[in-house]
Amino acid sequence: MKVWVLFVIIVVLCWGAYVPTIHAGQTSIGNTNRMNSAMWAFLFVGLAYCLLGVAVPIATLASKGAITELPAMKGAQVSLLAGLLGAAGALGVIFALNSGGTPLTVPPLVFAGAPIVATLITMTMHPPKSAPSWPFFVGILLAATGAGLVLRFKPS
Repeated sequence: MKVWVLFVIIVVLCWGAYVPTIHAGQTSIGNTNRMNSAMWAFLFVGLAYCLLGVAVPIATLASKGAITELPAMKGAQVSLLAGLLGAAGALGVIFALNSGGTPLTVPPLVFAGAPIVATLITMTMHPPKSAPSWPFFVGILLAATGAGLVLRFKPS
């Protein structure tokens, strides 16, 4: 197995566990105000991002002696935007769960919709050499249909 496939499996498992776990955290906070519970849960998500997203890169860069090399400004800005998009997505999950969505309804929409959006944005940023063939569009339709089927026939 290629190393990148192992990392993809790790991401699928982590992101797949995210919505049910954050929902459990949000409902276990113990605050009677749902919005306060949601914000406490998001605060702890943010702390986790800080711990993992700051400590690991600093340790890795320091171990390679690269901590003093500043990145190109454009790269830093685009990476910051990516982080903001990730955090906004996590906050969106919190708000979706807090306003009536459940761990059975939110993930199918998020995890079927996000890859479609990511593919279309990537194709815009890096246009393919030739137009996609019809199976590509069937795949997008199947991803959307799959989310619909999961929602329609979710366990009650």
